[in-house]
Amino acid sequence: MAAGQPEVVLQPFTPDDFVRLIGWIPSTQALVQWAGPSFHFPLDPGQADEYLAPARGPSPMRRIFRAVLPTADEVVGHIDLSNIDPENRVASVCRVLIDPARRGLGLGEQMVRQVVRIGFDELHLHRLDLRVFDFNTPAIACYEKVGFVREGRLRDWVRMQDTYWSVLVMSLLETDWHQG
Repeated sequence: MAAGQPEVVLQPFTPDDFVRLIGWIPSTQALVQWAGPSFHFPLDPGQADEYLAPARGPSPMRRIFRAVLPTADEVVGHIDLSNIDPENRVASVCRVLIDPARRGLGLGEQMVRQVVRIGFDELHLHRLDLRVFDFNTPAIACYEKVGFVREGRLRDWVRMQDTYWSVLVMSLLETDWHQG
């Protein structure tokens, strides 16, 4: 972490956080960029219940976090680990979003590093992957800085109005994380 940069702490995401999240997603394009085709615009509290359901119970398939600046008690981001498969020791880093007013400050990198640490050190996973739209160069740079490598491209993965968006598939293995 750079000197003077605020430290982010991940805390469990709750239904009360959904209203803030809705405010950070002003359009269909922003929603698809954040979550792929998982939701429909506009987000609403009903979708929150569906989203949170796999995060409940003793062995959740999803762990959802809000990113907080504890010194200011301010929520600045959102991130989750989805498709947690303890048998194969894999999961996906998903739905990374920074408060639009706080982008470009390195908070995303902190969030990704923390969720990776949770995946490897707490959940004892072997592999984490993610998907990112190929035009999202700031996010790609962030993921590469953390240690994710590009594995491939899913061409024309989602239709957005009159065009198609392609995604990069990236991954990080526990061995690479612990050696880095």
